[in-house]
Parts: sequence; structure tokens; C-alpha cells
Amino acid sequence: MAIDTQTLHDRSVVAVEPVVTADQRRRFVHLPWDLYRDDPRWIPPLRANLARMLNHVRSPFYADAEIRAFLATRGGRDVGRIAAIVNHGHNRRFAERRGFFGFFECEDRDETAAALFTAAETWLASQGMTAMRGPANPSMNHECGLLVDGFDESPTFMNTYNPPWYAGLLDRCGFRRAHDLYAFSGSIDSLAEVVERIAPITEACRRRHGVVLRPFRLASFRSEVRLFLDIFNRSFAKLWGFVPMAEAEIADMASDLRLLLVPELTAIAEMDGTAVGAVFALPDYNPRIKAIDGRLFPLGFLRLLWNKRAIPRVRVISANVVPEYQTFGLGLVLLTSLLPAARRRGVREVEFSWVHESNHLSYGVLDRIGMRITKTYRMYDRDIPSAG
Repeated sequence: MAIDTQTLHDRSVVAVEPVVTADQRRRFVHLPWDLYRDDPRWIPPLRANLARMLNHVRSPFYADAEIRAFLATRGGRDVGRIAAIVNHGHNRRFAERRGFFGFFECEDRDETAAALFTAAETWLASQGMTAMRGPANPSMNHECGLLVDGFDESPTFMNTYNPPWYAGLLDRCGFRRAHDLYAFSGSIDSLAEVVERIAPITEACRRRHGVVLRPFRLASFRSEVRLFLDIFNRSFAKLWGFVPMAEAEIADMASDLRLLLVPELTAIAEMDGTAVGAVFALPDYNPRIKAIDGRLFPLGFLRLLWNKRAIPRVRVISANVVPEYQTFGLGLVLLTSLLPAARRRGVREVEFSWVHESNHLSYGVLDRIGMRITKTYRMYDRDIPSAG
């Protein structure tokens, strides 16, 4: 059969291919460097971590999930990518047949986005899925959500970023808003003023309930991880879309964070010797990740960790209280407990992210201490048409 090479290389024709070969995997990983080369707010991913999240290097997440990646090309040039994901834990928990899409990047062309979503949808349908949700990279316990508001500055560590026009691509491809996640931010000085005003309330709460606060013990790292896992899974049990993390998965994530963790920016709340809540924050490593271009080796890791006290912004990643104690005011106690250490370290800005739109308790606590919403991340849904 003769091949019309002019049509084959027509710049208007979009071709989508599954990622199978080592070269395709490399191109999939490196595509954002091309798409974002003129965007000063983009932060490159940590390449080693991305390889695990894509299952190029085996990740515990995929013990109960599958992934299929796709590349879009036009005129011989890579112009988009997407991964289709089946998360069996999610479908068991919610009695659904829902697939996910993630790692989505695309040029500003509707036909390219449509071709990518069709490829992901077709594969998910072949796996028995009837709906698609995303973006999730690869789940809601990892980086997720499309940035739809708050494009004025770069994201904090372990948060997503995309151009403003991505939302329009999804809208025109038939996706609908499913759920929003918020980042709350504020200056450490304004936070300190509020914390000082409410100090009598938080101190009264601590005395009334006999709350003891202690930092995360790195010397007992494995047992502390299991303790945090229990608090994390119990506290988020009723949140939208939440799927408990398996111990192997959180241990894998914790091993990545062990050297990044700053014990004085963590707190465990205990009552009668039992841990009932936990909070931890991390310095915003993103400016350093940008400086090393996402490469940890051979010397990137040293540059990442050097003089962590010089990092002026922190992200509070998790603040959890087990359900039976969530009305005791412990969330407020935990969050405000980090302030003295943060000020000693020279922190100037703090971000709390992300917070579910349905998490009214956390929303109220953050509003009470003067934080404001600075970024909105959105999860989208689209039904998969039946074959019939």
C-alpha cells in the first residue's frame, strides 16, 4: 500500500500512539520541558519520582492499579500526552467503574486534547470503565487537580501547575466540574497576629482535653509512619473521593520525604497517651527543584537539601484529626503549634494545601486564622459512552 507522506507529516493531523518503547517513555517524560520552556512559573518534576509515578520504575501504587500512557504527535513533533489509570481501590470503595486520567499536557489545540482524551477513554472502556475523572497523577493521594485559579505565582512543592487555557480544553471536550480543592496562603506575620489573639482559646483547649504535642520522631521512623497512616486514613475516611493508602504505598512516599522532613515543622497530638492528630509542613523546595532542573543526581540532591533554613516558604501538607476528636478544636491547636518553629527558621509565607471544598471544618479553621484562598485546583468528570 502506498503511503502519502505529505499527509503523514501534515501539521494539522494529530496521531496518538500508546507508549510502549523506551524512546516513547523518554519522550513522554520530557514533553513538558518543550511545552513550558517559555513559562517562568512552571516547576519541573523530580525525574526519579515521575518515573515511579508512571510505573517506569515499579511503584507500590500499581500493586492495585494499572496505567496506559499515550503520546500525541503532529507533523513529527510531540504535542501532548496523557495516562489512563484504573484504580481498583477507588472502584471497590465507591462501587464504581471509574477510570482516571493523569499526567495530561497538551498544546493549545482542541483537536489534540480531544484525540488524547479519546485514546484514554477507549482504553478505559476496554477495561470495563464507564466514566473518567482527573487529573490524578496517579491518584488523589498524589499530585492532582487542574489549576483553574491562581496563576500569578509558581506552585508550592508537590502541587500541580498548568496554563490557564487547559480548563477551556477540558470544557470543550465535554468534561464537567466534579470537585474543587483549595490552597490557603498568608504571611507568617499576619498569621502570628491572629495566633496571638486566639492563644487563650487554643491554650484552654489544650488544658481542657489534656493535649500533649510532640514532634515527629525520626529515630522511630517506621513506627511513626504507621501511626501517621492510621491517623491519615481515619481522618479522611468521609472526604470526597478519598481512598485509604496502603502501608506499602505510604512507606514508599515517606521514604522519599524522610530527608526532606523538618521535625520542628511537625506535631503529633496525644490524649491519654494515644495519638489523635498530626500535622506536618515541608519547606517549599520548588525553587531549588527548578534550579537543578528536576535532576537529583549526581549533585542535585545535595543542592536540594543544603541550608533548608534559607527556604522562606513552607507548605502545610497534612493536618489530620481522627473523627471522634474533630470537634475538640485540635485542628486549630495543631496548626498554630507550628508557628514558633516557623518563625525561628525565618519563614515568611505559609500555604495550607490542599483543602477539599466539602471540608467545612478545615475551611473554618483556616478562615479563623486569617488565611485566604490563593489557588483553586479542580477535578473533572466525563462519562464514557457505552459501546452499544
